[in-house]
Amino acid sequence: MQARRAFIQRALAATALTALVPWARVAAQDRFDQDALLEFETLGNVTLIHFSDLRGQLVPAYQRPQEFSVGVGDAQGMVPHLTGETFRIRYGVGGGTPMDYAFTHEDFGRLAQAYGPMGGIDRVATVVNAIRAERPDALLLDGGDTGAGPSVSLKLSGPDVGSVINALKPNATVVNVADRVGGLPYAALGQNVFDAQPEAAPAEFKPYEIFERGAVKIAVIGLSNPFANTINSDPPNAKIGNEHLQRLVDEVRANGAVLVVCLSQSGFDIDAAIAADVNGIDVILSGRSDYALPEPVLVGDTHIIASGAQGRFVSRIDLDVQDGKVIELGHKLIPIFSDLIAPDPTIAALVAKVRAPYVDDLNVEIGTADALLFRRGTVQSSWDDLIAEALLSDTDAQISLTPGFRWGSTILPGQKIFREDIFGVTAVPNPEVIRSEMTGAGLKRILETAADRVFNADPYHRTGEDMLRVGGLAFTLDVAKDQGQRINDMMLLPQETAIDPVKTYAVASWALTLPGSKGAPVWAVLERYIMKRGRVGGTASGRVTLVYPE
Repeated sequence: MQARRAFIQRALAATALTALVPWARVAAQDRFDQDALLEFETLGNVTLIHFSDLRGQLVPAYQRPQEFSVGVGDAQGMVPHLTGETFRIRYGVGGGTPMDYAFTHEDFGRLAQAYGPMGGIDRVATVVNAIRAERPDALLLDGGDTGAGPSVSLKLSGPDVGSVINALKPNATVVNVADRVGGLPYAALGQNVFDAQPEAAPAEFKPYEIFERGAVKIAVIGLSNPFANTINSDPPNAKIGNEHLQRLVDEVRANGAVLVVCLSQSGFDIDAAIAADVNGIDVILSGRSDYALPEPVLVGDTHIIASGAQGRFVSRIDLDVQDGKVIELGHKLIPIFSDLIAPDPTIAALVAKVRAPYVDDLNVEIGTADALLFRRGTVQSSWDDLIAEALLSDTDAQISLTPGFRWGSTILPGQKIFREDIFGVTAVPNPEVIRSEMTGAGLKRILETAADRVFNADPYHRTGEDMLRVGGLAFTLDVAKDQGQRINDMMLLPQETAIDPVKTYAVASWALTLPGSKGAPVWAVLERYIMKRGRVGGTASGRVTLVYPE
C-alpha cells in the first residue's frame, strides 16, 4: 500500500537521529503496518473492545497530546498524570518514534509531518472488524460522549453521526443525563442517571446489561457523568452514587454474573476512587478524561483501562475467566495511525454520505497557522489563546473567559485553517458571545470555582478536567491551596495593573451561561478575526503561573 510505504519512509527519516527503539526497529524491518498494529497474543474466553469520547470526530485529524497533567492529592505524580519524558520513561517509549508521537506532545509538529493524522471512524471500524474476525463473540463497548462535539455532529444534531456509530454495531454505550437516545439498537446504560434521588429508579436508561460470552455471564454497568445529578450539591459530590453502584454490583453477582465491567464516563481519577471504594468490579473502561494508557492500572482487584478520545485509539482486552474469577487479563491499546490502517469501505461511504451536505461549507479556507494550534491543556492552549484574542477584539472587552474544552483538531505550522477547524474548537449548542460587567471580586469567585472543579484534592468533588481559560488577565494558580485561596496576583493585561476587587471590568465569554448582552456565535467571531489577519499564531493574551508541589 502506497500510504504505508510513505509512512515507513517518514518514520525512518524521523528516527534517523535517534537510537533504534522497538517501534523504530519494526519500521526498519518494514513491519510497521496494519498487521503489526493488530498483533495480539490471544488468551482466555472473553474479549472486550473499547473506544470512548469520539465527540463527533469522524475523520482523521492531528491531535496533540497535553503537555502536562496536574495530579493533586493522592494522584500527584501518578499515572495517568504523566506526560512527555516521564511518560516515555514509565512506558519505555522511545523518543521520536511513532508511539512517542501518539502519546506525547514533544516535537509534535515534526513528528506529525512524519507520521500523519490519527483516527477516523472508518479506520476504527477496520480494527474492530479485524478483532471480531478472530473473536466473533467480542463485546464492542462505546464509552460515551460519542456525538457531542465538533463541526458535523453539531450541524447534524446527532442522528446522522449516530447512524455511523450504529453501523459499527456496538453492544452497549454509556449515556448522560442530557442524552435522550431512545430507539438505539444496542443497550444505553446509565446506572446513575436518576429522576430524583439515588434511591429512585434510573430515568429512561438501563443500569446494566447482561451478556453471555464463552459460557461466561458478563454484567456491563453504565457509569454516566457522576455529576449529572449532584451538580447542585455543595460541593458537587460524585461519591453519593457509590452505595447504589455497590448494590448493583452485588445484585448482578447474585444473579450469576462472573465478570463485572463498568463502562464509565466518570473520569479516570474518580474511576480509581470507585475501584478502591466499591467491591466486586473486575474492569473499569474509563472515559471522559481523554487519557490513553498503554497498560491497565490495577486498583485493588480492579483493572482500569483508558482508551483515549476522538478515535485515536482502540483497546482490545482479552480475559481468561475460570471458576468464577478472572485468571488472566491481556490488553493492547491500538493507535489508529490513519495512513497505516485501511478504511473500512462501508463506514467510509457512510461518513462521506452524512458529511456530503456540509462538506463544501466546512472546506472554506479561512487563514493560515503561523504556529502550532492545539487544544488540550490543563490551564491554557494555543487555540484558546486565539479565541481569547478574537473575543477581546470583537467585543472591546478587557477580559475574556473560555471553557476548558478538550476536543478539537491540531493545526500544524504553515497549514491552512478551514471552517471545519474553527467549528471543531467552538461548536456547542450555546455559542453566543456574551459581554457582561463583572467586579474583580466576582471574577475571582468564578476562577476559584473553576479551579476547585479541576484541582480539588478529593476526586469525588472534581467536576472538570481542564481549567477555565482567560484572555487579558494574568494570575497565579496554586493547586495545593484550598478553595478560595488558589487564585492570586490577578493583573489586567497588557497594563500589568492589579485587579481591584470592587472595580468593574468588561468581560467577554461564551458557553458559560453568564448574564449579559448576547452577540454573534463564537465561531463567527473567530472566523472574522482569522480572515482579517490572514496568518495567526499562538500569541497568548492571558497568562497563568501554575504553582504545584514537585
